[in-house]
Amino acid sequence: MKPVFFIAFLFFSISSIVAQPTQKPLLHGKNWMAITGKPLAATAGAAIFQKGGNAVDAACAMLAATCTMWDVLSWGGETQALIYNPKTKKVIAINAMGVAPTGATVDFFKKKGYSFPPEYGPLAATTPGTPGGICLMLANYGTKSLKEVLEPAMQLAAGYPIEAQTANSIERNKTRIKEWPYSRKTFLTRPGEKREAPEAGEIFIQKDLLTTLNKMVEAEQQALQQKKGRKDAIMAAYDRFYKGDIAQEFVRGCQEQGGLITLQDLANWKPIEEEALQTNYKGIDVYKMQSWTQGPSLLQALNILENFDLKKMGYNSSQYIHTVYQAMNLSFADRDFYYGDPYMPPVEPIKGLLSKDYAKQRAALINPNQNDPAMGPGDPYPFENKTNTYLELLKKRSFSTDSSDRQFMPTHDIRTGNSFNTSTDELYQDRLWRGTTSVEAADKDGWVVSITPSGGWLPACIAGNTGVGMSQRMQSFVLDEIINPFNVVAPGKRPRVTLTPSLALKGGKPFLSFAVQGGDTQEQNLLQFFLNMVEFDMTVQQATEAANFNSNQLWLSLGGTKMEDRKPRTGSILLNDNTKEATRSELKKMGYTLSFDDRTSGPINAIYFDWKHGSLWGGSSNHGEDYGIGW
Repeated sequence: MKPVFFIAFLFFSISSIVAQPTQKPLLHGKNWMAITGKPLAATAGAAIFQKGGNAVDAACAMLAATCTMWDVLSWGGETQALIYNPKTKKVIAINAMGVAPTGATVDFFKKKGYSFPPEYGPLAATTPGTPGGICLMLANYGTKSLKEVLEPAMQLAAGYPIEAQTANSIERNKTRIKEWPYSRKTFLTRPGEKREAPEAGEIFIQKDLLTTLNKMVEAEQQALQQKKGRKDAIMAAYDRFYKGDIAQEFVRGCQEQGGLITLQDLANWKPIEEEALQTNYKGIDVYKMQSWTQGPSLLQALNILENFDLKKMGYNSSQYIHTVYQAMNLSFADRDFYYGDPYMPPVEPIKGLLSKDYAKQRAALINPNQNDPAMGPGDPYPFENKTNTYLELLKKRSFSTDSSDRQFMPTHDIRTGNSFNTSTDELYQDRLWRGTTSVEAADKDGWVVSITPSGGWLPACIAGNTGVGMSQRMQSFVLDEIINPFNVVAPGKRPRVTLTPSLALKGGKPFLSFAVQGGDTQEQNLLQFFLNMVEFDMTVQQATEAANFNSNQLWLSLGGTKMEDRKPRTGSILLNDNTKEATRSELKKMGYTLSFDDRTSGPINAIYFDWKHGSLWGGSSNHGEDYGIGW
């Protein structure tokens, strides 16, 4: 009788999940789908689609709009994208991550007393990547002109009604904003008044940014008048940003405020079209960015979890949570030590890390009854027939850990909290609603785009009179190889970032496009979102809203200026408020330290491809402003 009861219980549990209503409706479309972190930005994507643009055109328009609206990113930040090309039936990766500037060395930062590069200000800035990323994607895979794609962003820069959460974030950060003259000029529209930031609904105008965008469009239009082709004209705009008068003002403004970026740094930097990494999970091909992101950790976790019957365990049972938590810990331990810029030495052992045999070895380490607080990096080198030259360094890599509290997400990405009073607790309200955005787009011709852009979040240091906020991604480097020998800061090098868009194919056709914001929680929430759909048959909207959990047993990639701030918190887990008491009790016995929140799914945005009916299903997070439009 027991097996029958278990099967019946499991059927009931899964059926009840599938039947759960969602806070936001599923999106449906036949021709296209546009989803991103701001309603106005989703409208920008829809406008481009309505004018005949493809998914790449629409994605670029949404990206430009979100940057202009300071959706915890700006034009000086970084972009990484996965694009499915229906003509070649291949997934393309766009690497538009900036690099460390001239002079950004370990000695430079250590002499200033840093344990990690700073979180804010000019010294936190890598070279801007998003303008170059937009130009490269649009030139190679779009159909529209830069002028058409930037039109919505330019209208926003000319003035749009600013949202309460962005306006209030400016007000709260005004002390730091005042440290930088160009930021003060842009953001503090009421200098000297009690409230110096814009009010909610006020028309927020960014004259300097509008001038910069106009210059880029001018360069494109002049090139077209000179009978240059569409691609060359778009790249003329690129050249004006990275080599022309925009570059000159950006560098002048950066260096005036103490930054390191040089004209040569901008001229030498280029976005890269690279091969996406991939693994197969139960017949589904999942694609991620290279090891300069944390993307491969999701692939590693899937390889590990393939060795377990997750469906039999049951959605968010104690055994399921424990198993997935352990798999994430194993993959993050490798991420924290072995991931870095593949274009700079040393060479990352990515082939070994993604080996199925290596995953089986790692899976065998999981104790089914207890969390392992000493979970460390493995040795992937034998799985690519090489010798690990870092074994001695690994032996020295012993850090004390503690269970003290810290945020699961970096401050700029936090949307979590407990109860709040809307009239008094503006800080919580802001944290609930804001976060680095994601961009998802797909069209009837088969083009699919997934982007997780970021950088230049508030409080941002604006570079001169460009209106462009500089990135803060330098903080993701390390200054000591004992933490990660592949991610030690050096001029011209990309930091290992958390940003990680996702695409999945099934039967050679697009299956899912998905992304999320949230620092080190990104891959955790995307992993569980994917499993929610594949293992537990949730719809794409149910999967975006479903209760996930987060591990803190990892090295933080953002935030904190001291070693103690970044160290793993062993056994620290964030659970949903609705977690059953029995599950809580069982997890405590397994060695976990529990914390709770009412929303733990992360602000996930996604598109599911229904080939049976020839339609697109969109899922847009219920966390905040995330918004989608389909047609």
